[in-house]
Amino acid sequence: MEAGNNTFSLLELFRMGGGFMWPLLLFSVATIAIALERAIYLLYHNLQLEDLKEQVHHYIKIGNIPGAVEYLAGLTKRRIGARVLFTLVNRADLPESRMEKAVEAEAMSCINSLENGFNFLTALGSISPLTGFLGTVSGMIGAFRSIAEATDVNAQIVANGIYEALITTVFGLIIAMIAMVAHSLFSHIVDKFTAEVEKTCSDLITEITLVVPKGGDESIRLPAPKRGPADILVLDDYT
Repeated sequence: MEAGNNTFSLLELFRMGGGFMWPLLLFSVATIAIALERAIYLLYHNLQLEDLKEQVHHYIKIGNIPGAVEYLAGLTKRRIGARVLFTLVNRADLPESRMEKAVEAEAMSCINSLENGFNFLTALGSISPLTGFLGTVSGMIGAFRSIAEATDVNAQIVANGIYEALITTVFGLIIAMIAMVAHSLFSHIVDKFTAEVEKTCSDLITEITLVVPKGGDESIRLPAPKRGPADILVLDDYT
């Protein structure tokens, strides 16, 4: 690094940080990739429920449960909430307890699909600063070894060694901040959606039990919507 140059190349930073910078690079790529994938997934699968609730409420009010089933069936690909409500109205002929269990199972499946990758963000947020601290400790050991081996100890030897050692800590903390902020934002979105689903389903179940006879008639049912693994975004879905 030339004197007076206040900018550092990436290779120079990696040279200063030593071997611990490569794991941190891997962690940074993984953190950004997971955060972007989850952001795209949450944006693609519209989590709004208010419009769905109003439309289903209208169908239930006029006693047109098959209409509600057909309406929601066309939205299950892009609307996570539609999948839950589809299960609800498609099981409207069941007793209330069984209807609640069916909706609960579908809701848990949908919520799990929304939370895919959250554990990785938490792990990266914990491992990255520890890796950075480990690199710092390793660098400090090298700095003190240089001091011990030097015949003429000066401030520059100590300062350079500490400066280089702390780079890994900075990178580790930056990665951890990104991971934890992303995790907190996504968790808030999913928690809000979960609360809305619970309230919406509770309200609609109450309405359905008042208008739908419980005779085991399956004439209003449609096949459950098909979908792939919940944690994989199929690129074709965007076309």
